[in-house]
Amino acid sequence: MSLYWLALAAAILTSVGGQTLLKLGADGGANFVAQFLDPRSLIGLVLYGGAALFYMLALRRIPVSVALPCTAAGYIAVVVLGHFLFAEPITAQKLAALGLICAGVALLATA
Repeated sequence: MSLYWLALAAAILTSVGGQTLLKLGADGGANFVAQFLDPRSLIGLVLYGGAALFYMLALRRIPVSVALPCTAAGYIAVVVLGHFLFAEPITAQKLAALGLICAGVALLATA
């Protein structure tokens, strides 16, 4: 696996981490300012910045038409994390949507 594919994987993972921390920060504050200043929110924003840097590195050698659909793997991770960390239900509709996302990514990857 090349450095660029590792950078893409790191971009996806740090983006998912950022999403998770922003959600945790949102649960801790009574108002927007408290939510924004929550350390979890601040770290989540830093992770988003890191994700952008990793993604920029990945785009040096991976076509954007391949790289961006690959980031859809983050949707799957967020649904699973949402279920286990925040007790969000995984419904049949969500499973169907994830299946369509996976099918679309596979179709783009083979185009």
